[in-house]
Amino acid sequence: MATLAVTRRHDLTDAQWQRLAALLPAASVKGRPPKWDKRQLIDGIRWRIRIGSPWRDVPAEYGPWQTIYGLFRRWQRDGTWDKILAASQAAGDAQGRITWMVSVDSMTSRAHQHAAGARRDGHLQKGARSRLDAETGSCAGRRCRRPTAGSVRWQ
Repeated sequence: MATLAVTRRHDLTDAQWQRLAALLPAASVKGRPPKWDKRQLIDGIRWRIRIGSPWRDVPAEYGPWQTIYGLFRRWQRDGTWDKILAASQAAGDAQGRITWMVSVDSMTSRAHQHAAGARRDGHLQKGARSRLDAETGSCAGRRCRRPTAGSVRWQ
């Protein structure tokens, strides 16, 4: 018996869901029960990754996009996705369904044209300066240009 109707052709089947559900972290028994089924949310994450659209464009049948994104980021931060991938690969390798042959042709491995001249210490680069703070009316100790009476835009 199907636990959830597959609404789209790329959603998880019952057999796929059974294998995946065993790898998911245990649900918390504290607090109120979840409003959205994990299967729906994971199908929403898979839809977004497959299509490449913004999170706000995930169809409503998968749940609110904020909930889907929150689950994705929470599992990304705590390493759940890495654990699922490692367990899936180990199971596939044990069954002989994965061949670990990698072939790289160096003639087609090129850097993007914007890769030339990038800063090596980009993490040390200061962020963009903010303009005049509208609430306090100051530039927070930095020099900034203020608009003159006749100017229309910031200089």
